Amino acid sequence: MFSKLRLFSLSLSLVISLLVSGDVFAERIKDIASINGVRSNQLVGYGLVVGLDGSGDQTTQTPFTVQSMKSMLAKLGVTLPANVNMQLKNVAAVMVHAELPPFARPGQTIDVTVSSLGNAKSLRGGSLLMMPLKGADGQTYALAQGNVVVSGFGAEGADGSSVTVNVPSAGRIPNGAIVERGVESPFGHSPSLVMSLHRPDFTTATRVAASINDKLGIGTARTMDGGSVEVRAPADPAAKVAFVSVVENLEVEPASAPAKVIVNSRTGTVVIGSEVRLEPAAVAHGSLTVTISEQINVSQPAPFARQGDTVVTPESQVAVEQEASRMFVLDPGVTLNDLVTAVNKVGAAPGDLVAILEALERVGALHAQLIVI
Repeated sequence: MFSKLRLFSLSLSLVISLLVSGDVFAERIKDIASINGVRSNQLVGYGLVVGLDGSGDQTTQTPFTVQSMKSMLAKLGVTLPANVNMQLKNVAAVMVHAELPPFARPGQTIDVTVSSLGNAKSLRGGSLLMMPLKGADGQTYALAQGNVVVSGFGAEGADGSSVTVNVPSAGRIPNGAIVERGVESPFGHSPSLVMSLHRPDFTTATRVAASINDKLGIGTARTMDGGSVEVRAPADPAAKVAFVSVVENLEVEPASAPAKVIVNSRTGTVVIGSEVRLEPAAVAHGSLTVTISEQINVSQPAPFARQGDTVVTPESQVAVEQEASRMFVLDPGVTLNDLVTAVNKVGAAPGDLVAILEALERVGALHAQLIVI
């Protein structure tokens, strides 16, 4: 008997501890913040894809493809007469873009995305010729080349009918670019680090600084504003890397999100935050349906009548139907769960819910920011 009671008490304690711990959602600092200066950079370039099976650009409509081909051949020592009209069905002009990750070094490879610039129908089976990828400053940071992997395909019949799956005019080249130069990062030279919150919040910034100070000593971190926390770091690069590894794995309980109600007017989606509260209010919502039906009748004179004409006489019928609706009362401090339960009992649709929320905001009963996107 004692063992059963003890086992029951242990199970109850475990359930209570799980329920209590479930209310606290601690996150790592690396999941809610990033270090200033440690970011990726966008690269873009222009090139040619060759080896297509007749699905390339129509050169009459894309003269830049012909121009690029002649320029490339001239650099390779092939000179073409000026009056030559090239028909390049197996070549497509493309734009190539990639993302250069932080701390990338020469010799590393990155993935690239290839997209048709002209009117090529498909890049399937094509190969990208070597071309430079440049940054916003105009400098070359990588060289891309390789076979294009295309997930989409298309088929076309003689009668003009066609079937297309996914997008055959774009593809990717895994590890298709080799980094030629890296981007200098201030990480190794700055005496301090600035942690930028993904969602600025004064409470969260204060908790991040407090967590770092509790772990690494008072004065290690200080808040700069609602979205930035400055952290003093070692000067030695190796020690700084180990220091950041400790900081980014510290757990912090983020502050609760502001009370908001988001309404998507295009899709009818309504998202209500957990912090939304309502003042006492009584709501009754119903629909009024007006139906108008019109019937055309023909009026003719009596047989053998000397006077009278045949005329058309419209007959209209108007019916008004009001849906029976029930009123529900919202008590003080109603939570999200209570609001959803009350609306579901009434049977309101998403459009009706939007109208109810707008009315509650107008009377001052909705303690939340109503945002329509």
